[in-house]
Amino acid sequence: EVQLVESGGGLVQAGGSLRLSCAASGFTFDDYAIGWFRQAPGKEREWVSCISSREGNINYADSVKGRFTISTDNAKNTGYLQMNSLKPEDTAVYYCAAGIDYYCSGFRRDYGYWGQGTQVTVSS
Repeated sequence: EVQLVESGGGLVQAGGSLRLSCAASGFTFDDYAIGWFRQAPGKEREWVSCISSREGNINYADSVKGRFTISTDNAKNTGYLQMNSLKPEDTAVYYCAAGIDYYCSGFRRDYGYWGQGTQVTVSS
């Protein structure tokens, strides 16, 4: 059974940092892309970042570029999202997802498994 479990969310002041983790099980981690998405109240779920170990490819949404860093530890089957210089507009539930294939994608349809999400709240 494929499972993704996020952790590391919380409340932080603007300008602060958080590191989200995504512990995966039930599949060979480095064979699939890992993506991070977020959903703010009343808004659509939006793509944040993705990483493909097989491609050696990393991409970021423009809104987080230069502030967030995605990484994976394939030995631990764990993905990470380091978030620095946080802004109130980064407030959302953050989800990690496993791709249906190895390529990095910004589209929800290219991800087959999702975690339950972790809340990130940035106060001004």
